Amino acid sequence: MDTVTAAWLRARPALTGTAPALHRDSTPQEPLALFQNWITAAAEDGVPEPHAMTLATVDADGLPDARTLLLKDVDERGWAFAGPRSSAKGRQLAANPVAALSFWWQPVLRAVRVRGPVQEASREDSAADLATRSAAARAGVAEGDWVLWRVVPTRVEFWQGAPDRRHTRIVYTPDADGWRHSWNQEERPRRGADGEEYE
Repeated sequence: MDTVTAAWLRARPALTGTAPALHRDSTPQEPLALFQNWITAAAEDGVPEPHAMTLATVDADGLPDARTLLLKDVDERGWAFAGPRSSAKGRQLAANPVAALSFWWQPVLRAVRVRGPVQEASREDSAADLATRSAAARAGVAEGDWVLWRVVPTRVEFWQGAPDRRHTRIVYTPDADGWRHSWNQEERPRRGADGEEYE
């Protein structure tokens, strides 16, 4: 049975942004270069806080746990984020060091997903990250409790939406020679006699 909430949600506009041009022949061989290109382009196109992301971890019961935080750095070592070791995410990562990240840049119809094992950075790197925070932010952190972690990617997916639903996915996975990637564009959904779209 339909509900008021369901009807209201269906009436919300979707895919209202404007996607930049995307050319298959200019796709880089590794995901770091494409990510740096996309996040920089998002900022230049006015996306607020393009470095904000969702971090998903796994709790003691095997259930996913997600929160929003900021990307601290990205390089050949992985996608970096930070927080207290004593936090829920810190305890979860200590017990099960895997995570997934998700970026959503609505104005440009782009999203990026990263997943893989998580490695704790050196004490020096963690201290250096803490030092970049304001004095007020550092005041509430116990000595040695601040940690910088990196997601070492085993899969990176770049998604670009399209109003006609022919979305594009570029998926990178590591191999013995570095990285391999695939480019997939969804087929236009079929429309039935009732006007509904079918996958």
